Amino acid sequence: MAETVEIGDPPISVKLRRDARAKRMTLRVSSVDGTARLTLPKRSTLRAATRFLGAQESWLRSHMKKTPERVVIGAGLEISLQDERFLLAHHSRARVVLAPGTIFLPTNRPAGKALEGFIKARARTVITKLAADDAAALGADFGKISLRDPRSRWGSCNSEGNLMFSWRLMLAPSEVLRYVVAHEVAHLREMNHAPAFWAEVAALMPGYEAPRRWLKQNGGALHRFDFKAP
Repeated sequence: MAETVEIGDPPISVKLRRDARAKRMTLRVSSVDGTARLTLPKRSTLRAATRFLGAQESWLRSHMKKTPERVVIGAGLEISLQDERFLLAHHSRARVVLAPGTIFLPTNRPAGKALEGFIKARARTVITKLAADDAAALGADFGKISLRDPRSRWGSCNSEGNLMFSWRLMLAPSEVLRYVVAHEVAHLREMNHAPAFWAEVAALMPGYEAPRRWLKQNGGALHRFDFKAP
């Protein structure tokens, strides 16, 4: 079990992670769930960690306040999918039904799980089409497309040409998803982030800078939606 330490009143719980490569203590607050983590050199003492956190308490509390509140999926909630707003409602059917302005969720299973499956299915269709168009423009081929819910990245491209995307990008503006697809497909040509790579991205999506900036500033908020709650 990871080490934790509590500081202040009311207490803040901070997870400790020892790293043999760390030369100094580094404190971070997750923009996804507000978890505070302190990375410290392997030989640092718990006393030293507590003293460091005490000095950083004001900074820590201010950053934790910025974490978006969790939003549980259920009837009455409004969500955005690819620039369209939908009200969530329940119905007696066994599957999710899309209607103008409304997504009807079945009552025979958890709302979050049902909506997650629905979003994933739509994401696969949208992303596959975007990736195919971009790959054709580059004269490249990709392997498999997988949809996941990672916390630290929005997409990836491995050496075999397989692409991975976060299905939560469907909750972002459509141009943001478009940018991430272009970004990962560009890696089929340039497996790095050198100027040549960004030139490929720009060729696929002129003006990619704005959605890239949106994702950096607002991407963490996409994780506030809780699809796992019963």
